[in-house]
Amino acid sequence: MQINPSINGWIDKFLNQYGTAVSDYTTDASFFLSCQKSGLIYGYVVNYHLDSNLDDTKWDNEEKVKVGFLATLFALYKKNKDDDYQMFIEDLFQFYAVISKGNFSFLNMVLPHANSYQKLESIINERLQTNDNIVTKNFTHLVTNSMLYIDILAFEYYLNHNTIELDFFKNLERKCLALIMFSLNVKKHKSEYDIILLKMFENSLRYSKVSKVKSNEIIDVVFEGNRSELESLYLYEIAHMTLLSDGIVYDYEQVFLSDLVLKLSLNKNNQNIDYELVNFINKHKKSLPFYNLNHPVKQFYTNTQDNIAKLVSRNKTRLLKELSESKELVKLLGKSTQNELSFEEKKKVKKQLLDICKSIPSLTIFLLPGGGLLLPILIKFIPQLLPSAFNENLND
Repeated sequence: MQINPSINGWIDKFLNQYGTAVSDYTTDASFFLSCQKSGLIYGYVVNYHLDSNLDDTKWDNEEKVKVGFLATLFALYKKNKDDDYQMFIEDLFQFYAVISKGNFSFLNMVLPHANSYQKLESIINERLQTNDNIVTKNFTHLVTNSMLYIDILAFEYYLNHNTIELDFFKNLERKCLALIMFSLNVKKHKSEYDIILLKMFENSLRYSKVSKVKSNEIIDVVFEGNRSELESLYLYEIAHMTLLSDGIVYDYEQVFLSDLVLKLSLNKNNQNIDYELVNFINKHKKSLPFYNLNHPVKQFYTNTQDNIAKLVSRNKTRLLKELSESKELVKLLGKSTQNELSFEEKKKVKKQLLDICKSIPSLTIFLLPGGGLLLPILIKFIPQLLPSAFNENLND
């Protein structure tokens, strides 16, 4: 019986046909290694924790992620609780019912009279749903799908404690964002792509924002509270992926990773976590969007930079007029080319720039969902294209 993950009933079919073939794991380390090999952690699924073959040749990437996500949840359930997939479905549904108390949209979309299988299909669809606006449609799904693993860790917590609070999601997301910032700070040669990538992660999170993690709190946030072994392994993987964004981990970065292993209380030699990430990248380099030569963030940045340059040039007269009426903004933008702005100064720049964009029809792209990600690119061009405005106001 052919499974189509885009048609109602696919969960029931998959578990009926492959439920008994989902692998058994006795340790967190073996489960995590299999998660690495499956690709779910990287948002690109290539296998499904199965002891038998599955024909997925007709599935697209999102359909593979759907099935990989479900199979990973069931493999975790088998390791922690039971191999009865009907009990698994009920417990998984209850898990999402508990976190739905925060009025998240995905449970509002399910059919009120559907069974647990059908409701879970709607929930999984929503968990994988991406932002399709013209600003973010080219890359957001990569980040969103890789952050699905937070649901795996939350389900583990729920199985071990029989309850879960939304703070678990918020805290873990803050840890991931803080660790990405921490890892980027280690890099001696940060590129503009690294900064944009950080913003992509921020844009994909459900419950947290990177602005809530202050620079002097980064280290404390990463290591605060109790962690399961799976969570520690995932945090390490986040750091390793961040450092590998340019395809290379330098010696001084490896020292940072080795220190992180100790701080997270991991036994690196036993888990062999470095090898599996590098091995997965090498094996799937041509297909893995995040690491191949046509890096979506780089493509997005390059293409968008060219488009914004044209927009700014075409609207130069209007921009100059608007900027001449906002000397505070011009001074702050000038200051940003020399020094780091404070949090409050950044908020002023963003607000005043968006106000200007509202008055220029061609720049309304910055008002769309996700458009705030483009503001750093816009800021980059203003000093170059409007030097007189800066010179006049900086000398006031």
